[in-house]
Amino acid sequence: MSRSTAPVQHAVLVRKAVEWLRRNYRCGIILSEQYCATGEVPDAIGWKGQSRSVVVECKMSRADFLADARKEFRLHPELGLGSERLYMAPAGVISPNELPPSWGLLEYSRKVVRLVVKPPRRDLRTPAGMMKEMNLLLASLRRVEVRIEPQSITDFLKWKNRMVEYNGGSLPEGLLSEAAEGNPHLTLEVTDAVTEC
Repeated sequence: MSRSTAPVQHAVLVRKAVEWLRRNYRCGIILSEQYCATGEVPDAIGWKGQSRSVVVECKMSRADFLADARKEFRLHPELGLGSERLYMAPAGVISPNELPPSWGLLEYSRKVVRLVVKPPRRDLRTPAGMMKEMNLLLASLRRVEVRIEPQSITDFLKWKNRMVEYNGGSLPEGLLSEAAEGNPHLTLEVTDAVTEC
């Protein structure tokens, strides 16, 4: 098979979904393919202002898409993750009229991600979904803490304070203080612009 007709790999779709969430949806925190005890393993999930979550499920084939519809959290959408939910697939794999209610669709073709169906602004996440997202975030933080031991996450996050001490009382050039960084997840969104990449 030539390079131009080679099928897209799942890992490529996931990487493109993460890029799309960061660039087009302006998500500040993004996880991909992270497992937790809830059973749902989103291909990509990002959080933006007001802790609004966006899930992107990547499907390589129609069979993969149809199998996804039989999962417990698809049969009972109130159990699923995501304030907004989108499928992403190579162009032509999923027809817009096959989407579950309130889902969006991204298509990937020729190295470009295109928003075909924008999900409605309606918040699909229930309290049960929010708790599952917290479980996912906490499980991910625990994995980080295991990797940075013997430090705790708290100590690790205070590294800028140590940099100030080492640099004679000021941050090294190029670093911003926590106050100057801001946290878009604690502020209201001004716009909700979505563009194609």
